[in-house]
Amino acid sequence: MKTKTVLKSRKGISPILATLLLIVIAVAAIVVTYAWIMIYMRSAGYQAGIQLNIEAISWPTNSIKLYVRNTGTSDATVDAVYVGTSSENLVKQNATFNPTNKVVVANGGMIEITITYVWTPLETYYFKVAPSTGPAAEGSAKAPASP
Repeated sequence: MKTKTVLKSRKGISPILATLLLIVIAVAAIVVTYAWIMIYMRSAGYQAGIQLNIEAISWPTNSIKLYVRNTGTSDATVDAVYVGTSSENLVKQNATFNPTNKVVVANGGMIEITITYVWTPLETYYFKVAPSTGPAAEGSAKAPASP
């Protein structure tokens, strides 16, 4: 008989308070999810703004010419150009640009980058063109048998 009196004396949370607590938890979850999605969308949209691609490579004597196209939706400014004989040992190179302002216009703009470099015939070279913001364009090509 004692157990019946103990059960009758327990009090629970009121239905109104329980409903308010569930609403607060749901709103907090929605706010956290919204903030996470907005951060993700901002970074994904920013990365899609600049898309550099190495379109072609020519091998004049004692130099290499890279033709880089921007297929993104934002203009890109080339910050650095790297060349190496493997993808792990790329070295920053001095380069000249056409157009000289280093800007690759959005939606199909192209820039010609001339690197003064003494290359070896039939050697594979790796390239990296790094814009001031956004992802770099990377590629490789085998040098021709003769200039």
